[in-house]
Amino acid sequence: MTSATLQRRNMRVGMLSFLAAAGMVGLGYAAVPLYQLFCQVTGFGGTTQRATEAEADLAARMAQSAGARTISVRFDATTSHSMPWTFAPEKVTETVQIGERDMAFFVARNDSAEPITGTATFNVEPEQTGKYFNKIQCFCFTEQTLQPGEEVRMPVLFFVDPAIMDDPNAQGVEQITLSYTFHRKSEPASADTP
Repeated sequence: MTSATLQRRNMRVGMLSFLAAAGMVGLGYAAVPLYQLFCQVTGFGGTTQRATEAEADLAARMAQSAGARTISVRFDATTSHSMPWTFAPEKVTETVQIGERDMAFFVARNDSAEPITGTATFNVEPEQTGKYFNKIQCFCFTEQTLQPGEEVRMPVLFFVDPAIMDDPNAQGVEQITLSYTFHRKSEPASADTP
């Protein structure tokens, strides 16, 4: 093998290695948004769905025609270790009619001496119910800034899709738990939520 042929082969191997490494870096950057999209579409990992008013109206009509049943929804609230807020649901559980809009309230108070901006991560348990739990409005869609000592009451407008009644994996589910964790804005998001 001549020196020129060997040099071309080495160049080709080097180029392919570089392209493979660049592709892996690109996939690394795309992994998080692609995974979040996957979770939102499938409800994987207890990821809830985002719904419009029109979708909520349709679900309510479907539930009425199907003779919807009720389900218990439990609300859970925590803060990350570095978040000096008090955060809790007003009611720990509610019984809701499947397909009907309902509203829950959470209360947050900044217990520190400085303004703090936080974001809420969330999930639903059991996991198979995530694709049926739809939020129309939620404090978790935007950042929340509280001044020192400020306390706010934050609503979540939601409904449980009547399609849950036809899912064999959701048969026997009597309670859905909606969990939130508040993090400081500068804090990296934890693995609570896909």
